[in-house]
Amino acid sequence: MRPLTVLLTASGVPGSAALIRALRQNGERELRLVGTDMSELAIGRHLCDAFHVVPPGSDPAFTGALVEICERERVDAVLPQSSYELLPLAENKERFGKTTVLVASPEAVRRSNDKAETYALLDAIGVRGPAWRRVTGAAEVAEAATELGYPDTDVTFKPLVSSGSRGFRVVSASADRRRQLFENRPGVAEALRLEELLELLGGDGTEALVMELVRGRERTIDGIARGGRIILGHPKTREEMRAGLAMYFQTLDDAGLMDVGGKIAAELQLEHFFNIQLVGDAVIEINPRISTIVYQEDLNLPYLGLKHALGELGDDELGAYAARVRSTRKALRYFDQVEWDS
Repeated sequence: MRPLTVLLTASGVPGSAALIRALRQNGERELRLVGTDMSELAIGRHLCDAFHVVPPGSDPAFTGALVEICERERVDAVLPQSSYELLPLAENKERFGKTTVLVASPEAVRRSNDKAETYALLDAIGVRGPAWRRVTGAAEVAEAATELGYPDTDVTFKPLVSSGSRGFRVVSASADRRRQLFENRPGVAEALRLEELLELLGGDGTEALVMELVRGRERTIDGIARGGRIILGHPKTREEMRAGLAMYFQTLDDAGLMDVGGKIAAELQLEHFFNIQLVGDAVIEINPRISTIVYQEDLNLPYLGLKHALGELGDDELGAYAARVRSTRKALRYFDQVEWDS
C-alpha cells in the first residue's frame, strides 16, 4: 500500500504517545507523522517524524499555519485532537485542498463545544443530561444554584466552552478549604462554596452553566461516524481520575449506550471520530474528535478511521470490525519520559 503522511494536531495531549505508536504499528504500510502543537515541549516533537509549533486554535493565524505545513509536508490527512482547533478546521476545510481533514461540520462542532447547546440538544431528543441553567454574571449564578437545590444539594459550575475539565467546579456548602489545603494534591479541582465562587466572578458578566451534580459510574462511547450514522464504535469505562484525566479504562458491551450514541450522532450528523461522555445515566460531554482509545492487536480504531476517511474502507467493511470488539479489554495509562540534549 502507498505510504501516508498524517498531521496530528495538539501532539502534546496525554493520549498522543499511545496514538502515535498505534498509527505506526498499523501492520499494513509506512505512515509518516507530522506533529503540531502550540508548545515546543509537546511529546510529538520527539515521537513524530516532523514537528512544527503553531498558534493556538483560537488564533486567526492557526488555519493558515496548518495549510502551509500540509502543503510543505505533503500531508494526506489531518487528525485533530483538541476541541479548541475543531471549529477553525471545520470552517476552512476547503483551504486544505486535497488533504482530508477529519472533522465534523461547523454546526456539529459549535453545538458540541457550547455546553448549553449540548444540553438543549439532549433535552430535545429525549436523552438524559444534567438539569442546567445558562447564566450571565454572579447574580444569575446564585439564582440558578438556588433553583437547583443549593445549599442543601451540591451543584456544579462550568464555562460554556471548555476542554479537559477546565473551569469545572463543584459548588458545595460543605466545601472545606482547610481540609483541601492539607489533603489535596496540587492540580486537583477544589470544591467551592457559592459565596467564594461569586467573589471570584465579580461583576464581569461571565457566561457559564450552573448544573445538577450528576453522580455515578463514568463511561464514554467512542466511535467513527459517517453522515450521522455510527459505523464502528463501543462504550468503555472511565476510571481512576488524576488531575481531571482518566487513567484506567475497560471496554464494555452495552447496546443501550450505543443507542444513546446513535441518537446523538444522528442529531448532529457527526462525521469521523467522536467521543460521548456520561456520568451515571446522564450525558455530560459530546466531543466530535478522537479521544483516548483502548487498543487491541486486531482493532486499531485510529488507523481504521483514517482509511475510512480516505476512501480506502467502505462503511460495510469498517462496520464488520465490530465483531472484533472485546469487552475483556482494559487500558492503564501511566507516566513516562524522554531525554535529549538541547
